[in-house]
Amino acid sequence: MSRIGKKPIDIADKVEVKINGTEVSVKGPKGQLNCDLTKGISVEKVEKTLVVKVDPKLENAGSLWGLSRTLISNMIQGVSVGYTKSLMFTGVGYKVQVSGSTVTLNLGYSHPIEYKLPTGIAASVKGNQIDISGCNKELIGMVAAKIRSMRPPEPYKGKGLQYTDEKIIRKAGKSGAKK
Repeated sequence: MSRIGKKPIDIADKVEVKINGTEVSVKGPKGQLNCDLTKGISVEKVEKTLVVKVDPKLENAGSLWGLSRTLISNMIQGVSVGYTKSLMFTGVGYKVQVSGSTVTLNLGYSHPIEYKLPTGIAASVKGNQIDISGCNKELIGMVAAKIRSMRPPEPYKGKGLQYTDEKIIRKAGKSGAKK
């Protein structure tokens, strides 16, 4: 039995939840998200909470019970509060510019890299930090990982793009000639 799957999900104010069979649609001030649940998972709306239930007859449904509850909870939090992922860039001459839905990255290569943001995702730059925000947690994580992969941090000087909460384990450089 899933401990996470048993917990009810509180519906925030100004959030509308529509359940149509296996499809759950959530609409709030930050946007609208949809999720199609797997067979054997059902959702019931009880006043201001959602309860995710599983059909014990199906084998694989129990293993996806907690995941389904977490996905719905993330959707409700995303459309009410939103999510933000922050990246920090370190290096001489590294700079990032945001113009509309295009992020231009100068990361020490011979040419600037232009990355087009997907719809629903916004980016902003403050000093040496890039903030990626939106309502879809999964999409924000994928965009942040894609941007980070353009110049991952190297372990000797720490140059590159890294998450703000990421700890880079530094390696010792060459020790030189010992006498």
